[in-house]
Amino acid sequence: MSTTLPSIACLGVIGRNNNPLHISIFNSYDPSTNSFRPVRTPLQFSLLLSSTLDIFELRSRAHAAQGTGLTGDFGLLHAVDEKLAAYGFETNTGVKFVVVVDMRGRRASTAAAGVGEDGKKSNAVGTTGVGLREGEMRVVFKAMQAAYIRLMQNPFYDPDEHSPLTGPGKKITSRRFGEEMRKIGEGWVPGVTSLSF
Repeated sequence: MSTTLPSIACLGVIGRNNNPLHISIFNSYDPSTNSFRPVRTPLQFSLLLSSTLDIFELRSRAHAAQGTGLTGDFGLLHAVDEKLAAYGFETNTGVKFVVVVDMRGRRASTAAAGVGEDGKKSNAVGTTGVGLREGEMRVVFKAMQAAYIRLMQNPFYDPDEHSPLTGPGKKITSRRFGEEMRKIGEGWVPGVTSLSF
């Protein structure tokens, strides 16, 4: 029986002009020290998110060549190593959501009991199975897209300011959006069917 479960290590939102809009990094369980800490540095996660852009572009070209159009759900983009895997989703406006999953990021005993890494009660119900199916990430992408839509509905948020045609653009600084991303990252465990906040 496994002693760890997959958990989200990083959530990223990338603008339609391939500029990073938001990055949330989460702690993962380290069995060697029996503690929680990030798996990679913020710079390493930023580079990992940037590396997924090539895969998004290749898959978009393949869909265009086949005439199937944009499917949105790209699923597994690439396995980084034996521990990390990057999953992606692209909206019809070109905004990309990336989830980096740490395959051994959470202790099974706390996740199955519905307890988050901070020791607080979580509304997620975990399973003790090993591995991860691509379909289990759809709930995360739906929650990320819902949070992004709520951000877009804010009359003070200007999306063109964050994805200009020239220049790097601004990052998303909304505290509410950041809090929703944190809840998504900490609330997800394999087998959860809803992440509504």
